[in-house]
Amino acid sequence: MDQHTPTAALLAAPQDQPLEAALADMTVLLEQHGSVIAIYPSTIGLAHERRLHTVRSVLESNRIALLKLDLPPLAIGVLVRQLRQLSICDFGAGIVASAARLLSHYIYAGAQLNSVARLDRVPVSLKSHAKSWVPGSQFGVLANPRPELIRIGTGQLSGPDFATRLVVAKGQLQSEWISETLIPQWRTQSLEENDLPADSPGWWGTGKLIEFAAFLPDISILYQLVSSVRREVCTWCGIDIIGDRCGFCSALLAAAEGQGRDSRVLNHGTVAHRGS
Repeated sequence: MDQHTPTAALLAAPQDQPLEAALADMTVLLEQHGSVIAIYPSTIGLAHERRLHTVRSVLESNRIALLKLDLPPLAIGVLVRQLRQLSICDFGAGIVASAARLLSHYIYAGAQLNSVARLDRVPVSLKSHAKSWVPGSQFGVLANPRPELIRIGTGQLSGPDFATRLVVAKGQLQSEWISETLIPQWRTQSLEENDLPADSPGWWGTGKLIEFAAFLPDISILYQLVSSVRREVCTWCGIDIIGDRCGFCSALLAAAEGQGRDSRVLNHGTVAHRGS
């Protein structure tokens, strides 16, 4: 990570911080940075989500974006890193916030599991459920950008067709499948290891897992990708955005047409296409 990339601030849960302190912390962030983009998972507790909306409402601030994402925990961490990288570029806060939806399509997030019996966030067939009870069975699961499930040794997960880095977080599962099979199949350029997010066992339905996410690590590529999408003006906030929804007020554009020049940007310029 570039040493100039700003760090992320952690917004505490209601049980860990009174409302007055949360308001004070958010006020400081707004004074220091001008805008705040709060990323949180769809699995967040209801009280925590209400706290975020309460803080924005009490402060009456249109400079706080609340982005709720349906991604696995490790992938959310990757996306937050990418938005931090973009925050030092010449993009306004509205562009950075709305870039979250765009960049999430280029994160290949999954896990290796010893069982899918309790996996409810990716479609699992009855046959796979039955196989999960067979001793020694292991599964490769892709949750994003599209759901896939294979029994390891009998299939291959669809990977990105552009150059990526793979981040891996190990839980209570010992296996070399990712290093020996997945990385060569996906032609990953580099590998890094991370601690397993605390929410991962709950998200995947088991603690016996190895979570992974393939992503675009280069800030120049991220900049090129976001710049390739036509900018719009939010009809409610008046700020520049990309895509059809404002990250700050959630307003939809009246007419969402020709949003971008599509993902072919990844196959040109400085971006390495798989097999090129």
